[in-house]
Amino acid sequence: MTIGDSSHHEEAVRLDSAALREFVDRKWNDEIVPALTDYIAVPAKSPMFDSDWARHGFIDRVVTGAVDWIRTQPVKGLKVEIVRLPERTPVIFFEAPATRSGSTETVVLYGHLDKQPEFEGWRSDLGPWTPKLEDGKLYGRGGADDGYATYASITALAALDAQGVERPRCVGIIETCEESGSYDLLPYIDALRDRLGDVGLVICLDSGAGNYDQLWLTTSLRGLVAGDLEVQVLDEGIHSGGYGGIAPSAFRILRHLIERLEDSKTGNLLPDGFHCPTPIPRRREAEMTARILGDDVWKKLPWACGADGGSVLPTTTDPREALLNSTWRPSLTVTGASGLPPLADAGNVLAPRTAFKLSLRLPPLVDAARAVVQLQRLLENDPPYNAKVTFKPEAGAATGWNAPDIAPWLSSSLNEASKRHFGKDVAYIGQGGTIPLMNTLKEGFPRSQFMVCGVLGPKSNAHGPNEFLHVPYAKKLTASVAEVIAAAP
Repeated sequence: MTIGDSSHHEEAVRLDSAALREFVDRKWNDEIVPALTDYIAVPAKSPMFDSDWARHGFIDRVVTGAVDWIRTQPVKGLKVEIVRLPERTPVIFFEAPATRSGSTETVVLYGHLDKQPEFEGWRSDLGPWTPKLEDGKLYGRGGADDGYATYASITALAALDAQGVERPRCVGIIETCEESGSYDLLPYIDALRDRLGDVGLVICLDSGAGNYDQLWLTTSLRGLVAGDLEVQVLDEGIHSGGYGGIAPSAFRILRHLIERLEDSKTGNLLPDGFHCPTPIPRRREAEMTARILGDDVWKKLPWACGADGGSVLPTTTDPREALLNSTWRPSLTVTGASGLPPLADAGNVLAPRTAFKLSLRLPPLVDAARAVVQLQRLLENDPPYNAKVTFKPEAGAATGWNAPDIAPWLSSSLNEASKRHFGKDVAYIGQGGTIPLMNTLKEGFPRSQFMVCGVLGPKSNAHGPNEFLHVPYAKKLTASVAEVIAAAP
């Protein structure tokens, strides 16, 4: 069925958007917020951050909680199960058969329930595992990234069924390894491929929003390569006064190695292989998004010195360039260190070894596997002072994703949903984060369309302190998802 079919058009018109919002609001208030409050309280850290996750049982607890809730929901023909492969984190798979006669394509809904670790700096009355609802924001780790997605997806289906609005077949994949690079998920995709069917639309709610005023469609995601870079000079620590100047500092060698990778003055990544051209449509989108957001692109960061128009804190104050820097250009971050004692315990000692955890964000069109090889060779070859240098890549290196051309029916339905529930047109934005599954699904289902959205708007601070879920925005996004599913061929 195509968007031009009169039966499809009549079906979309029959949806009562006001009743839809009423249904969604009630679900969120009565069921989803309480369920997410319980979910946030569980430290279900991703396996990269909790190697003993199976014994601790936190991931199983949030998976079981979500499945128990799904089983109570009024979705026609809904079936749900926990799928388990040996030595892998579990996956929730749900299926709701088509209620539209003649519909042959499938809508895939995706989310994850694993979480990032605690991080420091939470407000004194908040914490990662102590949920708190304040001024429409539900604080705590994982609510926005993206425990809510499971509940919002099922609610969107229930809202359509409540009105008798016909829809395509819908299946859900909820994983528990996303924050570790989704390395456990790919075997599940292979195992479930025949059950996915002919995928026409993928809906992923693990992304962000430029503001809370309209619906935002993500059009690209950066890739990710991460790993541990270690330099060892000595077998044991020695007196820095007695031997400093004879033995080179492991920290200084680390600095030298990173200078091979990054220009410290500008933050520009030096190897050409970590760059790619930015497609013209994405440049145009960045220009339009810059006009919508203006200086908020950089001003809404939690600057230590309160950056303003005259500050030199941001790498650029040009909104368009800032957007492109964070979505289509590579960037390097040191996210952790070892071999350095805490300040209170730091004596006058030359450390024998020092290690940094590196996080390299790649432009959407750069192949992650090739980047890993290039990065390891760049860091390990010809080490300064012949020091022992090792780079150990983490599992789950992920190539980024660039959305296919958007179909007219999807463009139209997204814009109509945004105008109905937000009062403004849909906007388009690239994201600097990574969702490994999107590229896998694009390759496996090249004809599919993608609705990649999320609630991670300004100051929501996923992965950091004071993460929050903007509940009013999440309600409108849930209703928008229902509208798009109703319009899907």
